[in-house]
Amino acid sequence: MDPAGEEFVHSAIAHQGALLGHQASQLSSTAQEVETLTVQMAELSGRFRELQDVMSSPTSGVPLSLTQREPEPHANNPPLYDGDPNSCRAFLSQCSLVFALQPRRYATERLKVAYVITLLTGKAREWGTAVWDAGASFCTDFEEFRAEMTKLFDRSVKGDEAASKLARLRQGGRSVTEYAILFKTLAASCDWNEGALRAMFREGLNFDIQDEIATHDLPQDLEGFINLATRVESRLRLRQRRLAPRSSWRLEETLPSKSHPPPQSPLAEPEPMQLGRIRLSAQEKQQRLSRTQFPATITYQDSVHSCKALIDSGAEASFLDRSTAMSWGIPAIPLSSPVTVWGLSGQPVATITHATPCVSLVVSGNHRESVVLFLLESPHACLVLGHPWLVQHSPHVDWSRNQILSWSQSCLACCLGAASPSVSVSPVLQVEAADLTGVPGEYCDLGLVFSKSRATSLPSHRPFDCTIDLLPGTSPPRGRLFSLSGPEREAMDKYIQESLKAGLIRHSSSPAGAGFFFVKKKDGSLRPCIDYRGLNDITVKNRYPLPLMSSAFELLQGAKVFTKLDLRNAYHLIRIREGDEWKTAFNTPTGHYEYLVLPFGLTNAPAVFQGMVNSVLGDMINQFVFVYLDDILIFSPSLQVHTQHVRQVLQRLLENQLYVKADKCEFHAKSVSFLGFVVSAGEIKPDLAKVKAVAEKALQRFLGFANFYRRFIRNFGQVAAPLTALTSTKAQEAFDNLKSRFISAPVLSIPDPKRQFIVEVDASDVGVGAVLSQRSPKDGRVHPCAFFSHRLNPAERNYDIGNRELLVVKLALGEWRHWLEGSAQPFLVWTDHKNLEYIRSAKRLSSRQPRWALFFDRFDFTLSYRPGSKNAKPDALSRQFERPGEESPADAILSEGVVLGALFWDAGRGVEVPDGRCALNLGLPAIQESGGRWLPSASDFGGPPSARTTRFPIPLPIPSRPWSHIALDFVSGLPPSRGFTVILTVVDRFSKAVHFVPLPKLPSAKETAQLVIDHVFRIHGLP
Repeated sequence: MDPAGEEFVHSAIAHQGALLGHQASQLSSTAQEVETLTVQMAELSGRFRELQDVMSSPTSGVPLSLTQREPEPHANNPPLYDGDPNSCRAFLSQCSLVFALQPRRYATERLKVAYVITLLTGKAREWGTAVWDAGASFCTDFEEFRAEMTKLFDRSVKGDEAASKLARLRQGGRSVTEYAILFKTLAASCDWNEGALRAMFREGLNFDIQDEIATHDLPQDLEGFINLATRVESRLRLRQRRLAPRSSWRLEETLPSKSHPPPQSPLAEPEPMQLGRIRLSAQEKQQRLSRTQFPATITYQDSVHSCKALIDSGAEASFLDRSTAMSWGIPAIPLSSPVTVWGLSGQPVATITHATPCVSLVVSGNHRESVVLFLLESPHACLVLGHPWLVQHSPHVDWSRNQILSWSQSCLACCLGAASPSVSVSPVLQVEAADLTGVPGEYCDLGLVFSKSRATSLPSHRPFDCTIDLLPGTSPPRGRLFSLSGPEREAMDKYIQESLKAGLIRHSSSPAGAGFFFVKKKDGSLRPCIDYRGLNDITVKNRYPLPLMSSAFELLQGAKVFTKLDLRNAYHLIRIREGDEWKTAFNTPTGHYEYLVLPFGLTNAPAVFQGMVNSVLGDMINQFVFVYLDDILIFSPSLQVHTQHVRQVLQRLLENQLYVKADKCEFHAKSVSFLGFVVSAGEIKPDLAKVKAVAEKALQRFLGFANFYRRFIRNFGQVAAPLTALTSTKAQEAFDNLKSRFISAPVLSIPDPKRQFIVEVDASDVGVGAVLSQRSPKDGRVHPCAFFSHRLNPAERNYDIGNRELLVVKLALGEWRHWLEGSAQPFLVWTDHKNLEYIRSAKRLSSRQPRWALFFDRFDFTLSYRPGSKNAKPDALSRQFERPGEESPADAILSEGVVLGALFWDAGRGVEVPDGRCALNLGLPAIQESGGRWLPSASDFGGPPSARTTRFPIPLPIPSRPWSHIALDFVSGLPPSRGFTVILTVVDRFSKAVHFVPLPKLPSAKETAQLVIDHVFRIHGLP
């Protein structure tokens, strides 16, 4: 059969199947109709037989009811029942009423059951249909069907449960009418008498209504008591409306189905003790209104509008003037039902039918949220913030100065991070225009963020104020008075006068007094400093962490455009906590002063400032911003995105009264100098301006400076080791070597977490080194990301070559854990020690290797062998301590061949050997050729220290009694168990008995001695 014919047959069969299904449905419907007609025919037959019996009786005539039958009353069908347990009883009662009203229509029990089933829906319909189709016996009698349905669905409150709920019922926020309905509903299921119900109803009323009822004659029945309570409640509400202030609004939703008439105006009767009123002029009203308004900004889409917000604790919602919203282009969204605004006088003020969409509201400079506002005609108050807004944000308002001082804790986290105080609504003073030289035009509208005059003014108190908590029993010491030069004295006088005028300092009578002096800045100007060392020693330290530079480099992956911002007068933008100012007092030759703002030199100043900046820019940090104190780096993948990022940062700084020094900023740069590094797309290298001065630095100052750049210098720790020892010749050689390495420092690639890492390691007798690299997708070559070097201590130098090579792997993985642990791809570890390839699968490990093996389990890597000739970079890092001209002794690593056995060699003068290559293989110096080939003795050459100090093991003495000789060891690196990670083992060498002491960490020598006394000597005595 061809495909077309086959498809036609399938189509025809499907069509026939559909027809058969339709016919089956019609047959089922017809069968149901036939069943209904059969029931009706049975009923008609029964009636017909009754009529025949009556007509055939010779003594009885036709009943009057058959000839003059009245029509049955109309009854609405009960609502459909879906199986709700709380409404089952009411549904069945309504069905019974229908049957009582229309007995002729529902003449048989089966018709009643069928009628009830037709009113079921949901789960109830599923049950009713199932029992009807199954022909259950109770479907032929309505009372039996009702009993089954009640047993299954009815969960209404009855008996003791209803009485218990009735005893606990209270009016609360309900009206008396609502409370009475609920009370009567529960009372219907109880068998309490009238007196008990009346007493319980009174007990549940609110106290104010109970007090008012006590002044009336009490009715003896429940209905009369309910009527009295309703009248009392109405009177109390009317009294509250008369006495309440008239400045607030109450909302009441207007429902179309239940429209309530507005309350009538009360008679203008004078209340007792009512004071007279004075009518204010329109100008005075406006002045009083302006004193309670705060600056606000409403943003919808891209349009920003400023206005004044009226805070009204009596308003039940927040409103926006309708005309203002229309002029701003904010659309009006209809409400589902109108809302009536009632004044507390009892008169309706307006009806609200529309609201705004979600808009951004900024109040008091930086408090930002998304809100929906009701639209209302309010020409005198453009924006009204009501009681719900106050409850949500709980602002602390200084009404005397008309400022918002602080916000709730939830606002600090949700309303864009920072909560700075409000800007006063008093007229804004004219300030000098900010110098926008070098600022791109895209940010000129934010010119205030570059204002110098604003940055030098006294900020308000904020949650970030610097606290100076002293250690118990201490007080700030009094420092000495420093002598100042002529230029310094002039600078001091100028600084004191400007600071007093700006309000940054004030005259002090504090018992404390630190010394005052100056330090020179990079530009040659003088920076005032206070000698707070004595105060810092007794100050409780703030341990807020400063960011790690390594974390900043990880964030720069993919960044191509950079902007650097420098905050102006950074520390002076934070206030000292009120009451702590006296602790900052300082002495000058002209007077005694104390700071109101954060000065330089306080021990907690960096932590406080970093915490403040992190809170202000918290949602941007680690996304496109890195902040280190007053230096801000903004990085983006493209110029278009970067412009948006910079604008967001500047806007946030301005909102929080933080200002930027334009002349120290760099905008939209491809390469920028940041914190001593030059950052560009995919590269980080030391700042050349810093490197130029390396050759002129003294040794100690150079070491302190150079330590900051150690991650850029190969084998820094090993190269600088002679410097720290301060040896003459080696120190100068190492000094010159390290300076040359600085000047020719390589450019490091920024690690990309998505690419595979390569760790190259090597170890020598004096140090270890490692290189973290990645293969570049551009040229396919391996580029270094970071260097690591470590000088071995005397104990580590005694490690054999295998353990030294394994040690450098452990140290390197610990150094770069933040990159390697959990890396996207398994990383590679290259070593020139072939035996390490099997360390992860070895069955027997040395004493220290199991601890390292547990550490290695945290990483996903492959350790592979690479010949030393190809492992030059880490090899150079590990061999910087070797003397010039001295070759490192070769370590015997049998990578090829067969080991026949262990041999001991002893060579002396006059021993002839056939080939000088034997000396090379044994690690001995070349054999002198003088009339033959001779192998000198070990005393004739300077071998490695390990070769000269090799000894046969000496057995320990055998103990003569228990606990005369003990051995101690620590098992560390264990998983935490009840806070313990270390076990001290004390073994008796005579009996092999052992004590195990759990410890939270490795103890000191003093602590170890005390542990031995407590756990060994106390029990067994001294050895």
